[in-house]
Order: sequence, then C-alpha cells, then structure tokens
Amino acid sequence: MGTDSRAAKALLARARTLHLQTGNLLNWGRLRKKCPSTHSEEEFPDVLECTVSHAVEKINPDEREEMKVSAKLFIVGSNSSSSTRSAVDMACSVLGVTQLDSVIIASPPIEDGVNLSLEHLQPYWEELENLVQSKKIVAIGTSDLDKTQLEQLYQWAQVKPNSNQVNLASCCVMPPDLTAFAKQFDIQLLTHNDPKELLSEASFQEALQESIPDIQAQEWVPLWLLRYSVIVKSRGIIKSKGYILQAKRRGS
Repeated sequence: MGTDSRAAKALLARARTLHLQTGNLLNWGRLRKKCPSTHSEEEFPDVLECTVSHAVEKINPDEREEMKVSAKLFIVGSNSSSSTRSAVDMACSVLGVTQLDSVIIASPPIEDGVNLSLEHLQPYWEELENLVQSKKIVAIGTSDLDKTQLEQLYQWAQVKPNSNQVNLASCCVMPPDLTAFAKQFDIQLLTHNDPKELLSEASFQEALQESIPDIQAQEWVPLWLLRYSVIVKSRGIIKSKGYILQAKRRGS
C-alpha cells in the first residue's frame, strides 16, 4: 500500500463523516492525474473532506445572474430530512453562491414491495420548503411521481412543486393523466434517464474498498448524493457539473 493509501486509511479510521466532491467534471480532462486533496495525516479531522481541488470552480459573482444553478438530490441511506439542508448548504458553498435556482429531489428510498406515499415525501419536502422560505432555493421539484402522487403532494404542500421529472425509459411516452394535471397547475414535466438506484450502499462500499484497501468499508454508509449543473442561460451551454456526496460511519 502506497503512502497516499496509508494516509487515507489513517484519516478514514478516525473520521466520523466523509465528504466527497468531484469539482467540475468538465475540467477533469484538462487535469494531470492527481490524488484528491485531504487534510494532512497528523490532523485526524472528525469530518474528512476529499476534493479534486484542481477541478473546483466557483461561480464568478459578476456572472451569477447569467447562470442557472440546478441540482438533483438523491437520498441514499438516511431517513433524516436534515440531509436535504446539509446537501443544499454544501452545494452553495462548493459553487460560491447563496442560492440555488432549482432543486429536484429524487424519490427517497423505501422498502421493497412498499409503494411510495405522501408520508415518505413529506419530511424531505418540508425541509425543501424551509429552504425556499429562507431563500436558499428558488424552485423545487420532484422526480418519477405519477399523477396521483403528484396531486397528493400538490394539495398538501405549502410550496408547490414547479416540475416533475419522468423517466421515459420506463413509460415511453408521457402518461396522459399526468400531462393533463401538470398543464392544469403549471407544473413543468421534464425527462431524465437516471437509473432507479444511482448509488447504493453496496456500490459505494465496493468503490471505497477498491480505493483504500485494508479498511472496513462496511462501516461507512452513504447518506446522500447531489448532482449539480451550472448552465449559461442565454446560450444553454453547460459551464460546470459535478457531484457531492456525504457518508457517515455507522453509529456516529
């Protein structure tokens, strides 16, 4: 095991929380191969930040109004709605902004054989509403809700969803009842091709084990994954895109 792996193992052995940031993926092709930056081995922080620092690209404040900053949040292994605020706060910090223009939340994880209900969505949506009211987010949306689920959320919510993503790979065309409801209440229907499970606990632990051999990867649980994009409004060009992930040690 090389020096970098030994240092990473020592840091991870003492940390309780792990933050991973890809930086701007569009910059990766222009980078020389470098290990993500972390704290020095002697510090042993409680929260371990692992960032591809040379790919990090904050938004120029003078250009902020020209950019649309959007995010999609995938809840992986947490039943805590506080994950929503944590993810949004980190995205704002990474991008150097005070507000995200749009946040879409993917359907939270539920047990096999259980249908997604309003009760599953409510705690996360309430936190999104709080973030809208505190001006951290402008608009909030959903993903993969059918007409009944979207209608129930719309009727209950104080801050209404302004969009709903539909995976056309699973339905080929927009369901007519969903289309009619969205049109009636001015909800934008978008498409996506994300897999049903973008990141699982098992796949995260496998990747962690491959990156840092001889660690107890099963001790670590991914809580959420956020994907962001920065688009130049006038030209529709993607200026930046990346991922942020938070994981915690079991029992911490």
